[in-house]
This record gives sequence, structure tokens and C-alpha cells, in this order.
Amino acid sequence: MRADRRSVLTGLAGLGLVGCDRAPLSDVRVTPFDTTLDLSALEARHGGRIGLSAFNDDGRVTWRGGERFVYCSTFKMFLAAATLLRVQAGQERLDRAIPITAADMIVHAPVTEPAVGGALTVSQLMQGTVEVSDNPAANILIREMGGLEAFGAFYRGIGDTVTRVDRLEPEMNRLDGDKDTITPIQSATNISRLLVSPNTPLDTASKALLTRWMTDSPTGLGRIKAGVPTGWGVAHKTGTGGYGPVNDIGVIYPPSGDPVVIAIYFHAERTTRTADAEAVVAEATRLALTGLGIT
Repeated sequence: MRADRRSVLTGLAGLGLVGCDRAPLSDVRVTPFDTTLDLSALEARHGGRIGLSAFNDDGRVTWRGGERFVYCSTFKMFLAAATLLRVQAGQERLDRAIPITAADMIVHAPVTEPAVGGALTVSQLMQGTVEVSDNPAANILIREMGGLEAFGAFYRGIGDTVTRVDRLEPEMNRLDGDKDTITPIQSATNISRLLVSPNTPLDTASKALLTRWMTDSPTGLGRIKAGVPTGWGVAHKTGTGGYGPVNDIGVIYPPSGDPVVIAIYFHAERTTRTADAEAVVAEATRLALTGLGIT
């Protein structure tokens, strides 16, 4: 059964996630240094525009951190978090089966298309949208939480007044002003709020599920994962626009020391090959880690 908007907002309010204009002070990251990471040479070599924000407890580096970028499928990490919060509030169940119909189908449906005529659980839909970026799964989850307005309320509830939520898949990938955009700084702040902060609204089980799906994702091996040293862990979510945008966001786990939250949005030129754009994301990751003084 689909939750109506009032029940969604009521449940979020019960978790303290509605009506917040900003994150609690305890979640505001204060670091010993906050510096601009100059990626102008990388942009000059490859064309396009790079946005980056990366930080740990020792500092933060940014490049075009306050500029807007089309987020593409990176939003699916936040969609899963929003759904997990509904589970915690008793508004949803991980094992609830949702019928999958031919009418749900749009481009890129590796999990949902084989299930047409049957059903998938909420947990399977979340896993599919995070791990392999299944587009119908994302639209179904948004529908089941009450629509785009309810999803936007989730962002406001974690202190994010920046991110735009305007369209469903696949239209939300299309560049149209500020629609369906985010800034690298806001993205990294949201990731930290959900997966790193001790004040995360996600309980232990929800956080473990989301982190596992992000870690197990086979997508974007040439992006953030290619920019970290061997043996480091990465929990991430990619996004690709098909006309230039090649993004990756997540958390990097060194073998020792604090995790690094990172958000990279690369709006490459339309003619840039995806593999080449991914290499730019990997190089930006390496430069960010160097800028933080940990590689």
C-alpha cells in the first residue's frame, strides 16, 4: 500500500527529519583546514567542469564546491536512505512485495525487467537501485514513499536546503537549469550525515545495509575506486548522464585512520569517452587524498 504524503511527513517528523533548516550543530564539520583544491589544470587538459568536496577529521578540500551539477543516479544512495528511514518509522517493511508491471519499465532495468509479472521486495528494489542503478526501481520507491515532494522532504529533513528534486527517471538526468541538481559540498555533507556522523538518523542495521550495497556495487570501477591505493575500501554510488556527466560519491576507508567523505561531479564534454571521463574522476580522487595529506 502506498503511503500518502501526510503519513510520510508525519513519520519523518517523528524521526526529527522535517522542518529542519540546517543540520544540528553537532553535525557541522569543523576541520583544522579548509582549502581550495586547484583542479584547473585537470579541467584544461580534458575539458568540462569538475566539482569536488572531500573531507575527514583533519581537513577539507574543495573545487567548485558551491556550484550546481546534475546529480544523475548518485541520488539513488539518498533515495535508499530515505526509504530505510521509512522502515525505521514503521511506514514501510523491507520484506513487503511490490508488483512489477510492464508499465513500470523504462530504460536500464536490469533487476526490475526480469521481474515483470511478479514482485520484488522493498529491500530488493533498494539493492537494485543502489548496486546497479535500476531506474524503474528508483521510480517505484519514490512512488511508494508518496512522490517527489515526499522525497524532497527527506533532504530538507537532514538539513539540506540546496538539493533540487524535480523529475523522475530518466527525465531527471537532462540538464534543465537548476532542476535535479546538487552542489559537491552539500552532497558530501549529506553523505557524512548519513554514513559517518555519530548522529546519523540511520540505525545500525539500516546503515549497514546501505553501506554494503554501496560497497558491493560493481559500477564505476574506473572512478573513485581507481583513485585510491590498493587495499582501501570504497562505498560509493555512481551517476552517468550519457551526454557528459560522469559522477561518483561515497566514503573512502583507509586501512587505518578516519574515513574520507568524497563527492565528485564531472560534467565532461559531450564527445568525451566514458572511460576517459572516469579517469578524470580517478585522478581528482588521487589529488583530493594528496590534498588531505593522507597519500
